[in-house]
Amino acid sequence: MPYDLIVIGSGPGGYICAIRAAQLGMKVAVVEKDQTFGGTCLNVGCIPSKALLHATERYDEAGHLFGRMGIGVGKPKLDLPAMMKFKDEAVEANVKGVSFLFKKNKIEAFHGMGRLAGPGKVEVNSSTRKAQTLETKAIVIATGSYVALLPGIDIDEKRILSSTGALALEKVPQRLLIIGAGVIGLELGSVWRRLGSEVVVVEFLDRILPGMDNEVCRQFHRIMEKQGITVRLSSQVTGVSSSASGLQASVAPRAGGSPATIEADVVLVAIGRMPYTEGLGLSEAGVKTDNKGRITVDSNFATSVPGIYAIGDVIAGPMLAHKAEDEGVAVSEILAGQAGHVNYAVIPNVVYTSPEIASVGQTEEELKQGGIDYKVGKFPFMANSRARVNLETDGFVKILADAKTDRVLGVHILGADAGNMIAEAAVAMEFGAASEDIARTCHAHPTLTEAVKEAALAVSKRALNM
Repeated sequence: MPYDLIVIGSGPGGYICAIRAAQLGMKVAVVEKDQTFGGTCLNVGCIPSKALLHATERYDEAGHLFGRMGIGVGKPKLDLPAMMKFKDEAVEANVKGVSFLFKKNKIEAFHGMGRLAGPGKVEVNSSTRKAQTLETKAIVIATGSYVALLPGIDIDEKRILSSTGALALEKVPQRLLIIGAGVIGLELGSVWRRLGSEVVVVEFLDRILPGMDNEVCRQFHRIMEKQGITVRLSSQVTGVSSSASGLQASVAPRAGGSPATIEADVVLVAIGRMPYTEGLGLSEAGVKTDNKGRITVDSNFATSVPGIYAIGDVIAGPMLAHKAEDEGVAVSEILAGQAGHVNYAVIPNVVYTSPEIASVGQTEEELKQGGIDYKVGKFPFMANSRARVNLETDGFVKILADAKTDRVLGVHILGADAGNMIAEAAVAMEFGAASEDIARTCHAHPTLTEAVKEAALAVSKRALNM
C-alpha cells in the first residue's frame, strides 16, 4: 500500500497527527477540502480571533489606561482595514507554517473532499481534477466542526453572521446582537464592543459560559456589564426580520411570556458547533455515530470499522484545538505500537476576553454533584502587587483540593494573562500535585503567578498577603 496513514482534515488535530506519524517513520498523506491548511482554527477561528482580541485590547488601553500611566497619545484612531490586514497576515503566516511542516516531514497533501471508499481506501473529489482513490493501512478522520445553526434564522454572512463573518466585518456595527453567551459570543462581542459597538448578548440558559466554574462566571458577568456589554439570560431569539432601518430580533423569556424586540445592525449566531462529517460516507462504510452525530471511538480512537480512527471535534469531548492535537499525537503513537494516551482530566480551557478566564480540572459544581469532599483556596488579584501596578486587579485564582489527600482537583482563574497562568496548574495536576506542593514552590516576585501560590496557601488558610 502506498501510504501507512491518510489523515482526512488538516486542522490542529489532523496536521499534528500527520506530523507525529511522519516522525515515527510512517508514509503519510493528508486530504484537505479547503485550499489552505489549518482548518477552522487557523483560518477562521482561534488565530484570527486572537489577532483581533489582541489588537482591540491595545486600542482600548491606549484610549483608557495610558493616561493613568502618564502616557499622552491622544484619542486613538481606528483604521479597521489595517486591523483586518494585520489579522489576515497572522492567518497567512500560520497557514504557510503548516504547509512548510508538511514539506519538511515529507507529508503528501491532496486538496479535495475526502470520502471513505472501502477498506483502506479514501476517494478524493476535487472540482479542479479527476477523482482519485488513495490506498492506505490506516485512516484518521479529523474533519473538525462547523457552526451550529438556529432554526428559522438564516446566516448570510452580511448582516446575520456566523463567527466567520464576525471576523471580517468591513465596518463597526453600531448595534450588535449576539445569540449565545458561550466562548465565541463573548470573545467576539468584546472585540466589537471595544471598537464602539453597542453589544447585547442573549443567552437561553440562566448563566454565561456553561460548563465553567459558576463563581468565576458570575463575577465575569458583572465585569462585562461594567464594560458596557448587556447580557440577557434565560431568553431566546425566536426570529429575526429585516427592514430598511436594520434587523429586528424577537426575544422571548425562556419560561414563557410576551416577546420583546431588539434592534440591531448585525446579528451574530454563536450557539455552538457541530461535528463535521458531511460527505465522508460514514454510514456506507459502517462507521457508527452517536445521537449527536459524533463518531463513536474506543480508548484507542478506533471506530467500529477496523483501520479507521477519529479524533478532535468529530468525537466526544470538548471542542478544543489542543485536545485535538493531543489526540492526534496519541493515535499516531498507538498506530506505531506505542502507548499513546490523553489525560482528559487535565485539559485547560481558556476564554480570551479581558480579563481572561482559564480553568483546568473539575468545577465546584462537578465536585458537589460527584459527592467529593473538597477544600477551597482563593486569592484576589486586587491583593497582588504586580496586578496593582499593571492596573489589572479584576478577578481571582481559585484552587480546589481533595479534603483528605490535598490533591489538586481543579484550578480556575479570572484575571489578566489567565490563559498562560493555567499552564502551571495543568503541569501540577498532571504530576498529581497537592495544593501544598504549589504553595511550597518558590514563585518569582513580583508576578501575577504569585496569586496562584497564594490561592494554594489559602487552601490551608494561610495566605500571606490577604
